[in-house]
Amino acid sequence: MSKTEQVRKVAFLGLGVMGYPMAGHLVKAGHDVTVYNRTQAKAQKWAEQYGARWAATPAQAAKDCDIVFACVGEDKDLREVVLGENGALAGMKPGAVFVDHTTDSADIAREMGKLFAERGMAFLDAPVSGGQAGAENGVLTVMVGGDEKVFEDAADVIAAYACSVTRVGDAGCGQLAKMVNQICIAGVVQGLSEAVAFGLNAGLDMKLVLPVLEKGAAGSWQMKARGATMVDNEFDFGFAVDWMRKDLGIALAEAKRNGSVLPLTAVVDQFYGDVQRLGGSRFDTSSLITRLPRPTSKK
Repeated sequence: MSKTEQVRKVAFLGLGVMGYPMAGHLVKAGHDVTVYNRTQAKAQKWAEQYGARWAATPAQAAKDCDIVFACVGEDKDLREVVLGENGALAGMKPGAVFVDHTTDSADIAREMGKLFAERGMAFLDAPVSGGQAGAENGVLTVMVGGDEKVFEDAADVIAAYACSVTRVGDAGCGQLAKMVNQICIAGVVQGLSEAVAFGLNAGLDMKLVLPVLEKGAAGSWQMKARGATMVDNEFDFGFAVDWMRKDLGIALAEAKRNGSVLPLTAVVDQFYGDVQRLGGSRFDTSSLITRLPRPTSKK
């Protein structure tokens, strides 16, 4: 999808490791951007860096905007920036679109979809995959739930920081697709952790072996992007274990509702709990390998 040339007035709520660069890409694409962040100093820093504006409340940021984006922590954080006299909903104009990039529950996506429709506005749940690097490089994968016409209008703007923007169904389906994504990642990272630990314990030079495996059936994004850092015992970057556990908790709760059985996901979630107890709450998800016996690091 090509980057849009149509200038839109937009707001971006939440300047974490994902939102900060995503909002920057909107400026670079030529859009008129105002940001809000709970910590005002960060919003001021962003505005100075990108030559754009910041606002003291979500309502002020959303005023007169065509599209309001959000990328916050979880369900309660989304409610906080949307609802109340200072929430985005209070400042948005009729016909405006709210795009939620938070990874949260399908229930809140459906709830927000109904709420915005009652106010003459639209809501898209649009969680992302690709991590901090994907956000910084503008190559995120975005899975979207919501009305098809609304999606078509917003997709070109989202493309400012994405390499793939796809509607996967109605409200809530974007979040469900993200749950599928996280279930896949959990299994792949655990398998990779066991494989790397096994290879190290067997005396293999895993930095030699992994590039070979990447070209075969075992190859994956996780192997290519995280294999070498797992060998080096480096985890101070990437997608935090705390956030992965939050995401897996959402998926496991949804599984109970829809009758799915996720034995591997449930076990890996507990393994991430072990990593948290070992002090790795902010480590990258590839830190699952820290649970496994390996030769003493040579670093």
